Amino acid sequence: MSAANVRIVERAVGAVNERDIETYLGFCTDDVELRTPVTPIEGSYRGAVGIRRFFSDVAAVGPDFRIEIERTQTTGSDRVLAFTQITASGRESGIDVGSETAHLYDLVDGKIHRVEVFLDRQEALRQAGLTG
Repeated sequence: MSAANVRIVERAVGAVNERDIETYLGFCTDDVELRTPVTPIEGSYRGAVGIRRFFSDVAAVGPDFRIEIERTQTTGSDRVLAFTQITASGRESGIDVGSETAHLYDLVDGKIHRVEVFLDRQEALRQAGLTG
């Protein structure tokens, strides 16, 4: 199942880059949760309504927001860790920003149930149980 889960994650990231909300939601459980570095302030994105809000937030802040997967690693049968590069230009400022991140995906029955985005890749490795 882990190779199939990697493909699901890759296709879901492709849907984000294409701004294809319906396709993205098709890869997710109904109660999907997306946690980003601003979650402690803004709250996580939950369910279809939350994912639509995420896509809206992305469009408002950085219309050319893009996630590039550098590499993936499975951590158990239903978990995928993706090392990523996020790029965007500010809508108002035009300033290019980029960040190395890691995304930890938990899947249930072949669908994304939870995604957590980390700015600190070492923390992502710890949360995935790959380091002490």
